[in-house]
Amino acid sequence: MIKVKVKYKNNKFFEISISGHSGYSEKGSDIVCAAVSSIITTSVNGILSIKETINVTDDGNILKIKILDLDNITEKLLDNMIKLFKGIETQYKNNLKVIKEGE
Repeated sequence: MIKVKVKYKNNKFFEISISGHSGYSEKGSDIVCAAVSSIITTSVNGILSIKETINVTDDGNILKIKILDLDNITEKLLDNMIKLFKGIETQYKNNLKVIKEGE
């Protein structure tokens, strides 16, 4: 299962971490993993093409997006990313879980 952890502080997100494999299909032909990868790549590249308001690290197991400056555009793009993940979660409950942490 892919786990998307969204950490909040003062009702604003400050870190998003994504880990795991959906298990929907074999690696290389898994549509859930492909969708998640596409959403991450598009969202991160969109934000970084405008302004460096996030820091992205990937250790091979966990991809972390740390928010350095939550300006209006960054907030909207990250919010959209989370909504897209929730849409996948609705259709593939056994393969992706969005977890909210904090206030």
